[in-house]
Amino acid sequence: VQLQASGGGLVQAGESLRLSCAASGNTGSIIGMGWYRQAPGKQRELVASMTNGRSTDYADSVKGRFIISRDNAKKMAYLQMNSLKPEDTAVYYCNLAAELSNRRRIYWGQGTQVTVSS
Repeated sequence: VQLQASGGGLVQAGESLRLSCAASGNTGSIIGMGWYRQAPGKQRELVASMTNGRSTDYADSVKGRFIISRDNAKKMAYLQMNSLKPEDTAVYYCNLAAELSNRRRIYWGQGTQVTVSS
């Protein structure tokens, strides 16, 4: 299973970016997909996640600014990031939770850098 994240870049505060994550391979039955981020010197944290039932969860710091969406048929997840702030600067990782052979599995993408200048 591979997760390919893309869409990161360098933007100014207040601008927007859209991240994409494409899953390929035998993922099994996908339970949910999400985005995490890790800033230098900090722990990886949940940014947003969406279950198959379209239930979403957002970090308090991004509520009202970021929107997660999924295309289940294409095994894609997206993160629309609006009104970006310098504190959003981090490496963003795509995450996929699935059930395969009666076991829960977690997969991670390689990360995409988001840098927001003030």
